[in-house]
Amino acid sequence: MSRVVVKIGTSSLTDEDGVIDSGVIEKVAEEVAALRSRGHEVTIVTSGAIAAGLPVLGIAANDRPTDAVTLQAMSSIGQPALLHTWSTALRRHEMLVGQILLAPHNFGDRAQYLHARSTLNRLHELGVVPLINENDAVTDTEIRYGDNDRIAALVAHLISADALILLTDTDGVLTADPRVDPSASLIDEIVEFDQLLESAVGGAGTVRGSGGMVSKLTAARIAAWSGVRTVIANASRPNVIADALNGAEGVGTTVAARPTTLSARKLWIGFAMPAVSSIAVDAGARQALEKGGRSLLAVGVTRVEGSFDRRDPIEVADPEGTVFAKGISRMTSDELVHASSDEDADHNGVVIHADDLVVIA
Repeated sequence: MSRVVVKIGTSSLTDEDGVIDSGVIEKVAEEVAALRSRGHEVTIVTSGAIAAGLPVLGIAANDRPTDAVTLQAMSSIGQPALLHTWSTALRRHEMLVGQILLAPHNFGDRAQYLHARSTLNRLHELGVVPLINENDAVTDTEIRYGDNDRIAALVAHLISADALILLTDTDGVLTADPRVDPSASLIDEIVEFDQLLESAVGGAGTVRGSGGMVSKLTAARIAAWSGVRTVIANASRPNVIADALNGAEGVGTTVAARPTTLSARKLWIGFAMPAVSSIAVDAGARQALEKGGRSLLAVGVTRVEGSFDRRDPIEVADPEGTVFAKGISRMTSDELVHASSDEDADHNGVVIHADDLVVIA
């Protein structure tokens, strides 16, 4: 038996008019039923609440609002309709659904993390399929970034999944954005992540979706750091979930799990919290931090970008400007500027404690 997290995006769930396609949901439900009949546990992470809410108010997908408050309202309208469609499809295969709405901060608070894990585990014990969506109606900036990919990766860590399957409207990660380069070809496996790869895949795929392939690569990185294998594949492919789980040839793009993993809290710091600012450090500081178990001291900081308060998440860059770490600051930006420049200041003051620092290069 294996545990699988299956995420499907808005662009795959909707037709050209932006309306939820019940046929796609039925296909996924049928494939989930087939896996469950073989003893596998499946958790579904679904997008589409906003898309489901637009037609209710007579708004076309091309006229999708852009402000967060209206999008949150659309989500609250569309979520019941989306849940009903999934519930109907799963019931046809004698499966019950349990809805859970999550946001990235749920993974950073230890108590919330444990409660979410207990609920998901109990749903599986009861034979119920968990259906997860981002809590769009009450989140703030996250709603703008297609975070269901990221939510899916964090859920994969939460339940110690064996595989994360990200279903999209392309065959996987391609060598270039197919909207720009028709000759783009499929990348079967990703071993290393870099900026060139992320720039090649482009942004959001359609006006209906908000994540795009960059969001999926971020999710795959989170899963890899969780020890979970990820497959990015086309939702329209027959038996795509089983093929992805079994590693069938040509099913999509596979990102292998890393041999070393991060704790839930460090995953939250590294990937779920958007950085508010950044600092740069010298080469010696980078070397020390990469050895692990070291705190970042003010003496190693060479530049402070923007402003931040204590407890704010900040990125850490090396002398070349490459971001290689992220952490929660124990100083304000003003305090750090003073500590790193004033001869009379305490240069040994801790900027980011080792417990709050993640090296993610």
